[in-house]
Amino acid sequence: MKSKLITMPLVRITLSENYDINTQDLISNSVHRALMDEFQIPKDDFFHIIESVSSPQLRFPQEYLDIKHTKDIVYIQITAAIGRDVNKKRKLYRQISLNISNSTPINPQDVIIVLLENSKHDWSFGNGEMQTFNHV
Repeated sequence: MKSKLITMPLVRITLSENYDINTQDLISNSVHRALMDEFQIPKDDFFHIIESVSSPQLRFPQEYLDIKHTKDIVYIQITAAIGRDVNKKRKLYRQISLNISNSTPINPQDVIIVLLENSKHDWSFGNGEMQTFNHV
């Protein structure tokens, strides 16, 4: 059997409590589809935390870098192993925004994404072990 590199990203989505569970699922699925398409992660590498917070807990400028933001803002934080080039990251951000805007009423300017990279030694997938080698 051919082995594959552990690539699991951990996704944290923070948004207003005004979003219903269906919209939250659409956002989560949009992010996951983009990660599969652009970062070639396997379908079962699906680890998402969705935080629904009250509107006063979401703070942001109405405009930043000539991009207007509204109360519909969604923060997406992705932690993934280092190794993708700038072009891959650019495509991922665009695809996440497009997927979300195509499946929900959320506009792309309200999708804030940050990618945090770390090494494969910074992960434990369970059992208190550091799974740093290829797996089947």
